[in-house]
Amino acid sequence: MSVNVAVVGATGAVGDLMRRVLAERRFPVKAIKFLASAKSAGKTVEFGGKSYPVEPIRAEAFAGVQIVLSSTPSGVSKEFSPIAAKAGAIVVDNSSAWRMDPDCPLVVPEVNAEQLHHIKKGIVANPNCVAIPLCVALKPLHDLGKIRRIVVSTYQSSSGKGAKGIADFEAQLKAWVGGGPVPAPTAHRAQLAGNVVTLDWTLDPNGYTEEENKVINETKKILGDASIGVNPTCVRVPVKVAHSESITVEFERPVSVAEAKAALAKAPGVVLMDETKGEFPQPIHAAGTDHTFVGRVRQDPSCPNALSLWVVADNLRKGAASNAVQCAEELLRRGIVK
Repeated sequence: MSVNVAVVGATGAVGDLMRRVLAERRFPVKAIKFLASAKSAGKTVEFGGKSYPVEPIRAEAFAGVQIVLSSTPSGVSKEFSPIAAKAGAIVVDNSSAWRMDPDCPLVVPEVNAEQLHHIKKGIVANPNCVAIPLCVALKPLHDLGKIRRIVVSTYQSSSGKGAKGIADFEAQLKAWVGGGPVPAPTAHRAQLAGNVVTLDWTLDPNGYTEEENKVINETKKILGDASIGVNPTCVRVPVKVAHSESITVEFERPVSVAEAKAALAKAPGVVLMDETKGEFPQPIHAAGTDHTFVGRVRQDPSCPNALSLWVVADNLRKGAASNAVQCAEELLRRGIVK
């Protein structure tokens, strides 16, 4: 079956990638439209060998649309995602606006696709770009030994700040490598070239950044267990695309490295890399793919019930656009959208 689709925020970094992922994955589109802010209206985008005009986001644009893939600022999402849902569409929303709403499932298809059967507001929330690969990697381990606590440090790429972040980083890197004066940052909160930035997000009152608090709250919701302790430190690193994560996970019972590797090797969406063969996940492996790469699985020498591992995924694809398209695929496969 084919369906009517709208991509909202179509000219942004994630919206543009949603369009490309729909084509790459051969999503069954009957008709498609591309919506963006008034300043982008009138531009054209290509899909399926045809050129489409970009339309302004407005209520009338959602008439007859069955699935909306949206990537806009939260304020825009809060206004228009309910309008699209009221018009009869199911919205897969990439903003943070709906993630912790109890009536909106927060879905990573490899982890909790069954939650798509509980869409009360017509909105499915697409999780944070760190929480998605974290949960893809940890779900098979949670099934093995029930996770009690997660300690995660992230190594997040410049593209997490969108196209402006990459442009900012590239300008800095060119000057830094050339030995000239490095321009002041415009998207990042400090120089990223030759540096790491531990406070590239808004600091919340609890001493954790907005990004870190998203990881805490969303991980618990996705894994369906509010009792799991999550302690994140989110860091921006001088990489263009793909986020890396150093994870230590404590279980209720001892889980061996062999058990963990066996579960990860057959887990959907996971590519397990073997360090004994010199393999280890790197951003250059993940960039441009929809996989979650896992490696360096090892026993925590300080805790018999804990393992440590290294995870990498493309933050723009699996961390955003591709996960949203996968949610749309599941809506069709499960007969939720007909």
